[in-house]
Amino acid sequence: MSEFVLPIRVYIEDTDAGGIVYYVNYLKYMERARSEWLNELGFGQRELLEQGVQLVVHSLSCRYARPARLDDRLEVTAGVGRLAACSLRFEQAVRYRGDTLCEAAVDIACIDTERLKPMRWPSALRAALTPDIQSQ
Repeated sequence: MSEFVLPIRVYIEDTDAGGIVYYVNYLKYMERARSEWLNELGFGQRELLEQGVQLVVHSLSCRYARPARLDDRLEVTAGVGRLAACSLRFEQAVRYRGDTLCEAAVDIACIDTERLKPMRWPSALRAALTPDIQSQ
């Protein structure tokens, strides 16, 4: 599985009064990693929308192990774990100094923006995201 890594620094706006990252911000970090990976692959969200393609979170499972703190320099990863005709699962993690702080499985659906119904992955996007994964 190819894995994308996005470095993120924890700012005061990300934390509670005790300097601990608020739990929902891990999900925001993961969203940024997925979006940045798509941009790096040449598939910006705006361009996809203009082509009638929208990627939406269908479901997710998240496990928190340890907290991140103010000024930590994190690594947020994203990799494709499973591919189906109209969906895929991103396996993601937030790490600090090699330790996993949070990990998630995020199921993404590919939908047609006009009908708001599932659609097959555009072939170029599918190939770019999953060069080393067999379809299921």
